[in-house]
Amino acid sequence: MQRALAIHPLQCFSTSHFDLKQQYFHPLRRNKQYPSSHSTSFSVSRELKVSASSKQKPPDIKSVIGDDEDDELLKEKVIAASEGVDLGWLPAFPHVLTASMSNFLFGYHIGVMNGPIVSIAKELGFEGNSFLEGLVVSIFIGGAFIGSIASGSLVDKLGCRRTFQIDTVPLIVGAIISAQAQSIEEMLFGRFLVGLGIGVNTVLVPIYISEVAPTKYRGSLGSLCQIGTCVGIIASLCLAIPSENDPHWWRTMLYIASVPGFILALGMQFSVESPRWLCKAGRLDEAKKVIKNLWGSSEVDKTIKEFESVIKNDGGDLDSSWLELLEEPHSRVATIGGALFVLQQFAGINGVLYFSSLTFKDVGISSSALASLYVGLTNFAGALCALYLMDKQGRQRLLIGSYSGMALSMFLIVYAISFPMDSELSNNLSILGTILYIFTFAVGAGPVTGLIIPELSSSRTRGKIMGFSFSVHWVFNFLVGLFFLQLVEKFGVAPVYGSFGAVSLLAAAFGYFFIVETKGRSLEEIEMSLNPKFQGKRNSE
Repeated sequence: MQRALAIHPLQCFSTSHFDLKQQYFHPLRRNKQYPSSHSTSFSVSRELKVSASSKQKPPDIKSVIGDDEDDELLKEKVIAASEGVDLGWLPAFPHVLTASMSNFLFGYHIGVMNGPIVSIAKELGFEGNSFLEGLVVSIFIGGAFIGSIASGSLVDKLGCRRTFQIDTVPLIVGAIISAQAQSIEEMLFGRFLVGLGIGVNTVLVPIYISEVAPTKYRGSLGSLCQIGTCVGIIASLCLAIPSENDPHWWRTMLYIASVPGFILALGMQFSVESPRWLCKAGRLDEAKKVIKNLWGSSEVDKTIKEFESVIKNDGGDLDSSWLELLEEPHSRVATIGGALFVLQQFAGINGVLYFSSLTFKDVGISSSALASLYVGLTNFAGALCALYLMDKQGRQRLLIGSYSGMALSMFLIVYAISFPMDSELSNNLSILGTILYIFTFAVGAGPVTGLIIPELSSSRTRGKIMGFSFSVHWVFNFLVGLFFLQLVEKFGVAPVYGSFGAVSLLAAAFGYFFIVETKGRSLEEIEMSLNPKFQGKRNSE
């Protein structure tokens, strides 16, 4: 039996029956502005200006430069400069960074099994049993699936902060049980608990970031999810180096995996709750305080009015039901979310990552750890580009460009494999295609997929739509990993990679026709454009 294909964190349908010309979606695509007679006005782009007085009151201008008329122009310049300092992303950054520790754990926990699995199998008595080796990996997916389903209700009832802290329990306990395991059963139980925690966090982090980040910087801060995952992978690969000489080093690596869980639990104690959740929970004073600290005092009244307007027309998240996902516009967004993850998996990220080590061996890189490190660094570079481009180019353009690049990469590899040429040239083209594929994935298909789903979701059902979407992700992640090697054996690498390229082109087309741009728009403005209740109200007014 062959070893089951390990899932990889680089990866956070058929919807031809959807008509984008319906009123729920095309206003966002068609218009730059959305005038409304509603008493609450919404701007397309909100630039957050945080004055110095919100942090520390500066010295009086007169006491610094005097009262003379000759100094009047200088006074105006100083005042204008102090009022125009844009620190919109800085207040939210520590909270987003803390949440991104969950993605670090995601990358670390999957990377931690890449090298030491042979030593683990030998010490726990299942060496050579590819089924059990694969089960150690795949049971993680089972836990993540359950965690994703449960996360929607947890975040609705408890809010993001408490859900983060509670979720650290299975992450910490699972890591410790795995580190102390003396049998395959203990290892499987520990891995299941870790998967359970990761499943909750993969849903929770994009929701939290989208709800606390300023509109102008929501895309860039959302890209920290991908960067956290990359750093976790690289950290696990670096820590795995001593395992080549120490067969028991894997226990130390798993003990280390519990440390970020403690940091996350402690960090969340000092982090803010989502102001949107606080407003839905009726804790308006706390919501106003958070908004003032994160986005500036000038945003408080306007933002609270936006929140209350959405809640009044669509209800709060605290009493939402899974059955509401069958209603418009929630069903549309849930279907799009599930489709994005299906396309992501069938575009072949797991398969390419699996064969990347074999491709690197063909050019003389025999160390699988070194090959994985090259892959991790490539993904990290792509994530940094996404951090810069997300709020400049927009989600839709990045998604289309990313999948187009992935398709080109796949066809380049197919060309290198299928057509007669010098072996060195063929290997170099394969390496180039692999690196280009991973890089373009990290620029768009990876980070955009996780970010745009909570942006399109309504405040009422955001948690449950994200839970559903990620549960689809884990199911198809498992299926692709289960059947990939069999497909390669039956049809060969070139046809399989060619199908990955075709799916990538399909995903690019899907992004063009079904994804609306969310850059520069508040979550409430997006929801009002997609929700028929608001459309009807506007028409009646």
